[in-house]
Amino acid sequence: MEKETQEKDLKNNKTNSGYYGNRLRIGASRGSSWIRQQFGKGMTYFLVIAASIVFYFALLRATNLTDVFWKIIDVLKPILYGLVIAYLLNPIVKKVDHYFIPFLEKKLKNKQKAAKLSRATGIFFAIIVFFVIIIALFSMLIPELYKSVRDMVITLPGQLNDFVADLNELYSNDSAAGNLVKAGISEGAQMFQTWLRTDLLPRANDLMSSLTVGVLNILRELFNALIGVIVSVYILFSKEKFVRQTKKTVYAVLSFHNANVLLHLTRKSNEIFGGFIIGKIIDSAIIGVLCFIGISLLDMPYVMLVSVIVGVTNVIPFFGPYIGAIPSALLILLSDPVKGIYFIIFIFLLQQLDGNFIGPKILGNSTGLSAFWVIFSILLGGGLFGFLGMLMGVPTFAVIYYIVQMIINSRLEKKHLPGHSDYYDEMSYVDDEGNYVHSEENISQKENKGE
Repeated sequence: MEKETQEKDLKNNKTNSGYYGNRLRIGASRGSSWIRQQFGKGMTYFLVIAASIVFYFALLRATNLTDVFWKIIDVLKPILYGLVIAYLLNPIVKKVDHYFIPFLEKKLKNKQKAAKLSRATGIFFAIIVFFVIIIALFSMLIPELYKSVRDMVITLPGQLNDFVADLNELYSNDSAAGNLVKAGISEGAQMFQTWLRTDLLPRANDLMSSLTVGVLNILRELFNALIGVIVSVYILFSKEKFVRQTKKTVYAVLSFHNANVLLHLTRKSNEIFGGFIIGKIIDSAIIGVLCFIGISLLDMPYVMLVSVIVGVTNVIPFFGPYIGAIPSALLILLSDPVKGIYFIIFIFLLQQLDGNFIGPKILGNSTGLSAFWVIFSILLGGGLFGFLGMLMGVPTFAVIYYIVQMIINSRLEKKHLPGHSDYYDEMSYVDDEGNYVHSEENISQKENKGE
């Protein structure tokens, strides 16, 4: 008996020695006593109450928290610019790596050195392309835009006077419509003169101060963008390392299933945003060039100004063509009504060309949204975040739509039901036992019953 007890103690000592000798896992399960359970419940209650109090005071300080948030965003603007620039230049860098790495690997024995040399070449080429495009745009656009705006400022008052004179001449009779139009014109002119005397002139100093502040803000944003270009170089050099670190962190924090879902959604979001944004930029540039060529051949005024307006607003899906066409048409109508009508016809044909041929070829179905959801996302994004919301609302809503679709399809799959919407037509149904009955089966059952 004593021998058996000694052997048992020796076995326990070996077991304990092995347990403490090996590296322990953090979060290893241990038996919980009644005191530990009660303490855990108490800590849970305390944390819930503390979180509620913190949340309440956070709501009271919401304005201050918002100011702090925007202050942090303002400080990190160079990083944000760098991320955006790196995202836009990444396709060029990937293309260079795709073609240049195999060539360098044949010339160099060290594959790591070949990859680094290819990456440096790709980033250098991408930065050169980036600056060439910006310098070319500014050198072509700025002088023409200045000329168009100067001509508009010089000629617009005279055009308005001629327009008012034509209206007065048109309704010079004493009819009720003529008197109404003349009264409206007179009232409008008086209100405009009053606004000039009482509002515009006294606020001239404020306007000049705002203009000075605006110029300083533009210079500061340009400086941030320049630093962002430098930041983008470092991001592009180390993008694989950042991806690996992020992936490692996701697997460490989340469960395996949730981590895989998150990584899948990240890849899908990159696919949607990349395809939409880059495709829209190319599409809008083509439309701007075609508009410039078209209205130049038609000998219309404000050629560069109108082309820039049409090209920039075309970035906004669905509503963009109308947002750009309406002010451009008004400018040309004031200059020459006949040319204004020609411009409206030309823009209509150009947008039909873009909507039916150019846009689908470049963008394809990158978002997977129907026309209704595109309009919904633009209105919602524009109402909440302005121009940026109108631009980014479509890809953002496309990602949300995809997530909701994944959740619904997953739940349907668990219930052994089809996931595609085409299966749920008017005649199809699911019985009380959870069996799906297709419309064709439903019709055949009715035919067999003689109904």
